[in-house]
Amino acid sequence: MDIWEQMYTAAKKEYHPEDVTPFIYAHNVVSAIEAENGEIFTGFCIESCSGVCNLCAERVAALNMYTNSGQTHIKRLIAFRDKAPVADENNSLPCGACREFLMQLDSKNKDTEILVDYENKETTTLEKLIPNWWGLSRQA
Repeated sequence: MDIWEQMYTAAKKEYHPEDVTPFIYAHNVVSAIEAENGEIFTGFCIESCSGVCNLCAERVAALNMYTNSGQTHIKRLIAFRDKAPVADENNSLPCGACREFLMQLDSKNKDTEILVDYENKETTTLEKLIPNWWGLSRQA
């Protein structure tokens, strides 16, 4: 099983859309990330009626990574709804807020491989999704 299959399988376990309360919905988008040391961390989205309390699956996975290991550098990322990513379906994951958070978490994340087509193992990088990131000039 290659790394993308491992990540897909780990994230897929988190996919079970459900109402947490009448105001909060969760597990309808899932993600797995591979940290710099090879560990895999997962996350799922959680959305509330107020909007400001929403957390995307990618950010939850990154926060799980940091909380559980202290790591900030992400080698690979996969995120999806009910099935693995397919390039021709206009996949927009990760969203703009997640792209920004991942760059702020570690500027090396610009090289994070993001799976856009599971069957063909086609990837892009965070840098291609957020070119000319404003924060690079603030790096030491």
